[in-house]
Amino acid sequence: MKWDIPFRDRVEAGQTLAAALAAWREQADVLVLALPRGGVPVAYEIASALALRLDLMLVRKLGTPGHKELAMGAIARGGVQVLNDDVIRHLHIPPAAIEAVVQDEVLELQRRDLAYRGDRPAPALAGQRVILVDDGLATGATMRAAIAAVRQQAPARVIVAVPVAPVETLAMLRPLVDQLICPLSPEPFFAIGQWYLDFAQTTDQEVKTLLSQAWRREQRDAAQ
Repeated sequence: MKWDIPFRDRVEAGQTLAAALAAWREQADVLVLALPRGGVPVAYEIASALALRLDLMLVRKLGTPGHKELAMGAIARGGVQVLNDDVIRHLHIPPAAIEAVVQDEVLELQRRDLAYRGDRPAPALAGQRVILVDDGLATGATMRAAIAAVRQQAPARVIVAVPVAPVETLAMLRPLVDQLICPLSPEPFFAIGQWYLDFAQTTDQEVKTLLSQAWRREQRDAAQ
């Protein structure tokens, strides 16, 4: 599908996805999992519009040495590690360099878990229908790690919902999930930020604020 007009911001992207996911409204066994940080405001709009639970799927991209924006893989909770063998082979990245990046990102994963979640336990995913959300995909490495981490916990279904991604990445991910929702798959793709008018970096504080608001709403709904 080709679109000429990008999303205004992550809020609008989340609202677009919420409309596509309207059939999931108020389903008790559905859990929206955001990939921090950029996926959180997108997922927040989905969870708010559809009265669904919101939580995190902590994933960290493994950036190539000297070019951190290019993913050579990703890690997720539960010891999940996904490597992009084509990138590693093409750039001749040695195992020691990969391991050094992995160790750094494990520490950042732990920091974010504590910063965002505090003492709140991670949600149980067994038997749940899980919607994984990010603000867009490029290589898909982080989403592959997220899918693998979710699959470890035997969910009933895994759905990926993203506003924008290249055609080849969608083709790679489609066999890994039960459903894939992506309203915008432009060619040529360039970069995720190309398709947003406002793609300012999401901060840790924004993540914590949105999660706090979502979790308070869930408590209110549960008490009614």
